[in-house]
Amino acid sequence: MNNSWNEIIYKIWSPIYDKFFNTGQFLNARKEIFSRTDFEKKQKILFVGVGTGADLELINHKELDITAIDYSDDMLKKARNKFKDSTIKFIRMDAQDMSFNESHFDVVIGSLILSVVPDADKCLEEMIRVLKPNGEIIIFDKFTPKDKGLSQFKKAIRPLIKLLGTDIGVNFENLYSKYKNTLSIKEDTSIMFNGMYRKIIISKMKKNIDDIPL
Repeated sequence: MNNSWNEIIYKIWSPIYDKFFNTGQFLNARKEIFSRTDFEKKQKILFVGVGTGADLELINHKELDITAIDYSDDMLKKARNKFKDSTIKFIRMDAQDMSFNESHFDVVIGSLILSVVPDADKCLEEMIRVLKPNGEIIIFDKFTPKDKGLSQFKKAIRPLIKLLGTDIGVNFENLYSKYKNTLSIKEDTSIMFNGMYRKIIISKMKKNIDDIPL
């Protein structure tokens, strides 16, 4: 997967995306995630890989300061049309190389993005960078089973699935391992498909003064 290929794939996906990923079990999963998520008034919230704006449909966005980014112009166009009368800021941007300042957002939300970007580690690093200390990252995505590799069948079909614009081989524990000293996991819940899809909330710790180089 690379950005150019993903741009082509999601140009194809954009007219039908909601029919697959904003209905049925996926819609129920999104509802479960956001029905138990309370945002505070005026919080700065970043949606990374907002797609067609499926998540935005499930929250009261009127009193929130929301920025939503995606690499696909076609997906963003769908989202903009849904929320053309809102104050949501829609920006075309690479999730692996964001232009925001460090510690800018109170909450960062990544739904089905770490399994889509070419470099999931770089994407997570950027999400952490733009998050304020004590802020939260809310993740909804598919990951390989904890402490297990892919089955032989999934290994065989993984290249084909990647051609469709997503990766079934991302391991969250591997991604998280390098940030154990700066992050804490507040929730890790199986959402659908026997734990393949998970809701994970991680919090960014404040730096101690002893950790700051003089």
